[in-house]
Amino acid sequence: MPVLSCHPIAAHKKLRIPEWYVSSLMMDRAVDAILRRAVLDRRHDVPYLAGYSVDGKTIYIDRHLPRSFQFRGRRIEVDRYLILHEEIEKTLIDRLGLHYLHAHQIATRAEQAAVRADKIQWRAYDGFMQKYVKQIGDEKLEKLPADLDLKPYRDEHDYDLVARMSKAMAKAETKVGRKAMARKAPLAEVKKKVGKGKKR
Repeated sequence: MPVLSCHPIAAHKKLRIPEWYVSSLMMDRAVDAILRRAVLDRRHDVPYLAGYSVDGKTIYIDRHLPRSFQFRGRRIEVDRYLILHEEIEKTLIDRLGLHYLHAHQIATRAEQAAVRADKIQWRAYDGFMQKYVKQIGDEKLEKLPADLDLKPYRDEHDYDLVARMSKAMAKAETKVGRKAMARKAPLAEVKKKVGKGKKR
């Protein structure tokens, strides 16, 4: 199926029921529509497994979280469900002004519906996630995205974590700034030499 089609993963089938009914196929199509708009980054440390940039353009999933788990002989890839959750949560917070905890509840229900639509037990999926929430939560924060939205962590009143994250993010911004300066320095030297050459 072409990637640019209306729903590249969900099957192209005619529904036998009205489209406004609850349907696994329609849920799959809805997930596909959201995934097409998401930019995924898996290169950073992200407390609580996943998050989003302040501008909402990037979804972050912790770099240590495995991309899949085994369920009844099937390999279940988890990114699509996390992206769905984060996109819905961020939209509800930014567009409707919902508190994080309320947006999180709605996003979790949508995530649960998508998991069940793919014939996966929520208990198995959630068990896999909770195992890594604990492991990832205990690790050092060495590589946080510089633009990670901290609102969810503040709304959870996890001020110790927010302080650790802010420190790590400031360090990340400093590194990005140093790299930019390092790239600009040779260019400045070239321009300087070119300028001297023109004066002659």
